[in-house]
Amino acid sequence: MNHLNRDAAGLDEAIWSQIDAAARGAAADRLTARRFLDVDGPYGLGLTSIESGPEAVIDGTEPGAELAATIGSRALPVPMLKQPCALSVRRVEGHRQLSLPLDLRPVEDAAEAVARREEQLVYHGVPELGLDGLMTVAGRAESGCGDWSDLACALGDVLDAVNRLDANGFGGPYALALAPTRYNALFRRFEGSDMLQVDHLRRLCEAGVYKANVQGGVLVDPRVGNLTIGQDLHVGFAASDGVHLNLFVSESLVLLIDDPGAVCTLAPAG
Repeated sequence: MNHLNRDAAGLDEAIWSQIDAAARGAAADRLTARRFLDVDGPYGLGLTSIESGPEAVIDGTEPGAELAATIGSRALPVPMLKQPCALSVRRVEGHRQLSLPLDLRPVEDAAEAVARREEQLVYHGVPELGLDGLMTVAGRAESGCGDWSDLACALGDVLDAVNRLDANGFGGPYALALAPTRYNALFRRFEGSDMLQVDHLRRLCEAGVYKANVQGGVLVDPRVGNLTIGQDLHVGFAASDGVHLNLFVSESLVLLIDDPGAVCTLAPAG
């Protein structure tokens, strides 16, 4: 079964290549967690769940009965992320017949929506499905962060988080994901120096410093776990109404957290 149904769209491979490149390029600009987490897969659309953690053995002995032991582990669902979009049939034909530019902004917008959802899944989880994120998983280290208009405060807050991960046995390299306002605040020079503060922090966080949709920030040792991919980001064809080609952008993935102690969240004061 070809769930992408691309053959039914009537588009040649050259156009599909443009569509794929537009979608992947737009998504890549939004994705941060994939740049520092280990990525496993893709395994295919059929990966709907994955086992997590060690197997537990439950003793089957009960008074007056001899029962076999129960052995099992927790299974995590692998969510699918999907966003529809549409291309004008007339504009597609104008591109094919007259070599007019093909406007792929609807595909790019849909890919960005999927990428934003992926980022939310990684950092904040999906509570409705019992999935934790880096910012929400129980057992993570926690630290505070103050007013980063003070250059020394930013460095002190990150150093405190580093020390907490060091105490948990995770010595880096570290990745640091920050709220946009805190990330932007790092682009100031130290007094009497040509060095930007973000460059100073990149020496401490060798796995990178990223702008992400989080509150405060999160410091991560990549040994925290991995991002397991079922189907990587693809564009498929749903139907045509004679005016538009109705497409969709989809992917499936789950964050598998092996050790929450490799994460330290930086919570804003107040």
